[in-house]
Amino acid sequence: MKRPRLVIFKSNMFLYAQIVNDETHTTLAQVTVKGKTIKFAEELGTLVLEVAKKKHVTAVVFDRGGYRYHGAVKAIAETVRKGGLLV
Repeated sequence: MKRPRLVIFKSNMFLYAQIVNDETHTTLAQVTVKGKTIKFAEELGTLVLEVAKKKHVTAVVFDRGGYRYHGAVKAIAETVRKGGLLV
Protein backbone atom coordinates (compact mmCIF):
# COMPACT_ATOMS: atom_id res chain seq x y z
CA MET A 1 0.00 0.00 0.00
CA LYS A 2 1.25 3.46 -0.87
CA ARG A 3 0.92 6.14 1.76
CA PRO A 4 -2.73 6.74 2.67
CA ARG A 5 -4.22 10.21 2.47
CA LEU A 6 -5.11 12.38 5.48
CA VAL A 7 -8.19 14.36 4.40
CA ILE A 8 -9.36 17.46 6.28
CA PHE A 9 -12.92 18.82 6.28
CA LYS A 10 -14.33 21.81 8.14
CA SER A 11 -18.03 22.39 8.81
CA ASN A 12 -19.61 25.28 10.68
CA MET A 13 -19.08 23.60 14.05
CA PHE A 14 -16.71 20.64 13.58
CA LEU A 15 -13.30 19.66 12.26
CA TYR A 16 -12.99 16.25 10.63
CA ALA A 17 -10.01 14.15 9.59
CA GLN A 18 -10.04 10.86 7.71
CA ILE A 19 -7.23 8.53 6.76
CA VAL A 20 -8.19 7.09 3.37
CA ASN A 21 -6.64 4.22 1.40
CA ASP A 22 -7.10 5.24 -2.24
CA GLU A 23 -6.09 1.83 -3.61
CA THR A 24 -8.98 -0.01 -1.95
CA HIS A 25 -11.26 3.06 -1.67
CA THR A 26 -11.77 2.58 2.06
CA THR A 27 -11.59 4.82 5.10
CA LEU A 28 -9.06 3.46 7.58
CA ALA A 29 -9.85 5.89 10.39
CA GLN A 30 -11.98 8.95 11.11
CA VAL A 31 -11.71 11.53 13.89
CA THR A 32 -13.96 14.50 14.74
CA VAL A 33 -13.73 17.37 17.23
CA LYS A 34 -16.33 20.03 18.02
CA GLY A 35 -14.77 23.44 17.53
CA LYS A 36 -12.78 25.20 14.83
CA THR A 37 -10.08 27.08 16.72
CA ILE A 38 -6.38 26.28 16.60
CA LYS A 39 -6.64 24.62 20.03
CA PHE A 40 -9.21 22.15 18.70
CA ALA A 41 -7.17 21.65 15.53
CA GLU A 42 -4.15 20.64 17.59
CA GLU A 43 -6.37 18.27 19.58
CA LEU A 44 -7.59 16.75 16.31
CA GLY A 45 -4.00 16.29 15.14
CA THR A 46 -3.17 14.47 18.38
CA LEU A 47 -6.20 12.20 17.96
CA VAL A 48 -5.17 11.44 14.38
CA LEU A 49 -1.74 10.37 15.64
CA GLU A 50 -3.28 8.03 18.21
CA VAL A 51 -5.68 6.44 15.74
CA ALA A 52 -3.00 6.07 13.06
CA LYS A 53 -0.75 4.28 15.53
CA LYS A 54 -3.56 1.83 16.39
CA LYS A 55 -4.18 1.20 12.67
CA HIS A 56 -0.42 0.72 12.00
CA VAL A 57 -0.23 3.71 9.65
CA THR A 58 3.30 5.15 9.67
CA ALA A 59 3.10 7.90 7.02
CA VAL A 60 0.36 9.83 5.22
CA VAL A 61 -0.06 12.36 2.44
CA PHE A 62 -1.78 15.56 3.59
CA ASP A 63 -4.92 16.57 1.65
CA ARG A 64 -6.08 19.99 2.81
CA GLY A 65 -9.37 19.58 0.94
CA GLY A 66 -9.06 22.84 -0.97
CA TYR A 67 -8.78 24.93 2.19
CA ARG A 68 -6.01 27.50 2.47
CA TYR A 69 -2.98 26.36 4.46
CA HIS A 70 -3.40 28.60 7.50
CA GLY A 71 -5.15 28.63 10.87
CA ALA A 72 -6.78 25.34 11.83
CA VAL A 73 -5.60 23.44 8.73
CA LYS A 74 -2.00 24.49 9.35
CA ALA A 75 -2.28 23.57 13.06
CA ILE A 76 -3.51 20.06 12.17
CA ALA A 77 -0.68 19.56 9.68
CA GLU A 78 2.00 20.82 12.07
CA THR A 79 0.77 18.65 14.93
CA VAL A 80 0.71 15.55 12.75
CA ARG A 81 4.13 16.44 11.33
CA LYS A 82 5.61 16.81 14.82
CA GLY A 83 4.25 13.34 15.64
CA GLY A 84 6.13 11.90 12.66
CA LEU A 85 3.14 10.95 10.52
CA LEU A 86 3.80 13.55 7.79
CA VAL A 87 7.22 13.40 6.20
